[in-house]
Amino acid sequence: MVSGSSNEEIARAISSHRFDEAYPYLADDVTWTLVGTGRLEGGQAFIDTCEATATELGDASTHFGQFRVLVGEDWVVIDSVAAYTAADGSKTDVASCDVYRFRDGKLVEATSYNIELGEGQGTPG
Repeated sequence: MVSGSSNEEIARAISSHRFDEAYPYLADDVTWTLVGTGRLEGGQAFIDTCEATATELGDASTHFGQFRVLVGEDWVVIDSVAAYTAADGSKTDVASCDVYRFRDGKLVEATSYNIELGEGQGTPG
Protein backbone atom coordinates (compact mmCIF):
# COMPACT_ATOMS: atom_id res chain seq x y z
CA MET A 1 0.00 0.00 0.00
CA VAL A 2 1.12 3.55 -0.66
CA SER A 3 2.62 4.80 2.60
CA GLY A 4 0.44 7.85 3.14
CA SER A 5 -1.27 9.43 0.22
CA SER A 6 0.99 12.12 -1.21
CA ASN A 7 0.47 12.95 -4.85
CA GLU A 8 4.03 11.88 -5.58
CA GLU A 9 3.58 8.46 -3.93
CA ILE A 10 0.36 7.84 -5.86
CA ALA A 11 1.98 8.80 -9.17
CA ARG A 12 5.06 6.69 -8.46
CA ALA A 13 2.85 3.68 -7.72
CA ILE A 14 1.05 3.95 -11.06
CA SER A 15 4.14 4.64 -13.18
CA SER A 16 6.04 1.75 -11.59
CA HIS A 17 3.14 -0.69 -12.19
CA ARG A 18 2.06 -1.01 -8.55
CA PHE A 19 -1.40 -0.04 -9.74
CA ASP A 20 -3.50 -1.46 -6.92
CA GLU A 21 -1.76 0.80 -4.41
CA ALA A 22 -3.22 3.82 -6.20
CA TYR A 23 -6.82 2.64 -6.65
CA PRO A 24 -8.11 4.19 -3.39
CA TYR A 25 -6.87 7.59 -4.60
CA LEU A 26 -8.71 7.68 -7.94
CA ALA A 27 -11.45 10.27 -8.30
CA ASP A 28 -14.72 8.74 -9.49
CA ASP A 29 -14.57 10.90 -12.62
CA VAL A 30 -10.83 10.38 -13.31
CA THR A 31 -9.79 10.59 -16.96
CA TRP A 32 -6.74 9.00 -18.56
CA THR A 33 -5.53 10.02 -21.99
CA LEU A 34 -3.29 7.40 -23.56
CA VAL A 35 -1.78 9.51 -26.32
CA GLY A 36 -2.20 7.80 -29.68
CA THR A 37 -4.58 5.21 -28.24
CA GLY A 38 -7.59 6.95 -26.70
CA ARG A 39 -9.15 8.39 -23.59
CA LEU A 40 -10.59 6.53 -20.62
CA GLU A 41 -13.26 8.01 -18.38
CA GLY A 42 -14.09 6.93 -14.85
CA GLY A 43 -12.40 4.99 -12.09
CA GLN A 44 -13.51 1.57 -13.30
CA ALA A 45 -12.14 2.14 -16.81
CA PHE A 46 -8.84 3.26 -15.23
CA ILE A 47 -8.70 0.15 -13.02
CA ASP A 48 -9.67 -2.19 -15.88
CA THR A 49 -6.82 -0.82 -18.02
CA CYS A 50 -4.33 -1.16 -15.16
CA GLU A 51 -5.41 -4.76 -14.57
CA ALA A 52 -5.11 -5.56 -18.29
CA THR A 53 -1.61 -4.05 -18.30
CA ALA A 54 -0.61 -6.08 -15.25
CA THR A 55 -1.88 -9.25 -16.94
CA GLU A 56 -0.04 -8.37 -20.15
CA LEU A 57 3.20 -7.86 -18.23
CA GLY A 58 2.63 -11.22 -16.53
CA ASP A 59 5.91 -12.67 -15.32
CA ALA A 60 8.08 -10.16 -17.16
CA SER A 61 10.75 -8.45 -15.10
CA THR A 62 10.99 -4.68 -15.22
CA HIS A 63 14.11 -2.59 -14.77
CA PHE A 64 13.81 1.19 -14.70
CA GLY A 65 17.04 2.68 -16.02
CA GLN A 66 15.52 6.12 -15.67
CA PHE A 67 12.79 7.32 -13.32
CA ARG A 68 12.70 11.10 -13.00
CA VAL A 69 10.00 12.79 -10.95
CA LEU A 70 8.92 16.43 -11.01
CA VAL A 71 6.36 17.53 -8.42
CA GLY A 72 4.19 20.64 -8.41
CA GLU A 73 1.39 21.85 -6.17
CA ASP A 74 -1.32 19.69 -7.74
CA TRP A 75 0.58 17.74 -10.39
CA VAL A 76 3.35 15.17 -10.82
CA VAL A 77 5.32 14.30 -13.97
CA ILE A 78 7.27 11.06 -14.28
CA ASP A 79 9.75 10.55 -17.12
CA SER A 80 10.93 6.95 -17.28
CA VAL A 81 12.66 4.41 -19.43
CA ALA A 82 12.00 0.77 -18.60
CA ALA A 83 13.45 -2.49 -19.87
CA TYR A 84 10.97 -5.37 -19.84
CA THR A 85 12.32 -8.92 -20.04
CA ALA A 86 9.77 -11.67 -20.72
CA ALA A 87 10.04 -15.21 -19.37
CA ASP A 88 11.28 -16.35 -22.81
CA GLY A 89 14.16 -13.83 -22.61
CA SER A 90 12.78 -11.39 -25.17
CA LYS A 91 13.34 -7.74 -24.27
CA THR A 92 11.45 -4.53 -24.91
CA ASP A 93 12.49 -1.02 -23.89
CA VAL A 94 9.82 1.65 -23.45
CA ALA A 95 10.18 5.37 -22.81
CA SER A 96 7.24 6.94 -20.97
CA CYS A 97 6.13 10.31 -19.72
CA ASP A 98 3.14 10.37 -17.37
CA VAL A 99 1.50 13.62 -16.32
CA TYR A 100 -0.81 13.40 -13.29
CA ARG A 101 -3.18 16.07 -11.96
CA PHE A 102 -4.70 15.91 -8.48
CA ARG A 103 -7.51 17.59 -6.58
CA ASP A 104 -8.03 17.16 -2.84
CA GLY A 105 -5.73 14.12 -2.64
CA LYS A 106 -7.42 12.31 -5.54
CA LEU A 107 -6.11 11.67 -9.04
CA VAL A 108 -8.44 13.47 -11.45
CA GLU A 109 -6.49 13.32 -14.70
CA ALA A 110 -3.60 11.38 -16.21
CA THR A 111 -1.93 11.71 -19.59
CA SER A 112 0.54 9.06 -20.74
CA TYR A 113 3.00 9.17 -23.62
CA ASN A 114 4.65 5.81 -24.34
CA ILE A 115 6.98 4.77 -27.12
CA GLU A 116 8.74 1.49 -27.72
CA LEU A 117 12.41 2.14 -28.33
CA GLY A 118 14.30 0.65 -31.24
CA GLU A 119 17.41 -1.46 -30.97
CA GLY A 120 20.31 0.51 -29.53
CA GLN A 121 18.03 3.11 -27.92
CA GLY A 122 17.52 1.12 -24.72
CA THR A 123 17.56 1.95 -21.08
CA PRO A 124 20.23 4.43 -20.05
CA GLY A 125 22.55 3.83 -17.09
